[in-house]
Amino acid sequence: MTTLEKVRQRAESDAKTYGYFLNPDQKFLQDLLEGLKSNEERFGYPACPCRLASGNLEIDRDIICPCDYRDPDVAEFGACYCALYVKKEVYEGKTPVEPVPERRPMEKQKRSYETGPQTSAEKKTEQGEVAIPKQPSKIKKKLWYCRQCGYVVYREDPPYICPICKAKREMFTELTIQVEEIG
Repeated sequence: MTTLEKVRQRAESDAKTYGYFLNPDQKFLQDLLEGLKSNEERFGYPACPCRLASGNLEIDRDIICPCDYRDPDVAEFGACYCALYVKKEVYEGKTPVEPVPERRPMEKQKRSYETGPQTSAEKKTEQGEVAIPKQPSKIKKKLWYCRQCGYVVYREDPPYICPICKAKREMFTELTIQVEEIG
């Protein structure tokens, strides 16, 4: 079981690594950390506390905290979408936290709403019947290669920012593999 202190330490470590700070409002921060902890216990991964997670790792991969959208949000608005991570100016109170528009593509949001948060393969309805959730549309994963540092990732879309060298999404190229038959 994940402890709240471990969630906090992980977030603080990540913030420090990338030159960010955690939200200075301690009550607000506590609520966000508790949301991360709850999502990790519920789904097995720390889904962003400010977005609807489906419970399907492949659908939610882009919103595992820190989400794919954090770095561009902090760079442009001074905070990520849920304001867990903030720039130094926001942390020091020199700049207020402004609303951050949602960057997650609508088709990805829609998948979460279609499948709904699931913690098991089946859920019981109010009448006690077993309801089998809709199966998400097939996710077509691809290999993406960062032309700047060589990082390779296998997922639906390239990340907004390379987690290794911080190159922008435009620096990623889809890799295709040709398999030749022998014989």
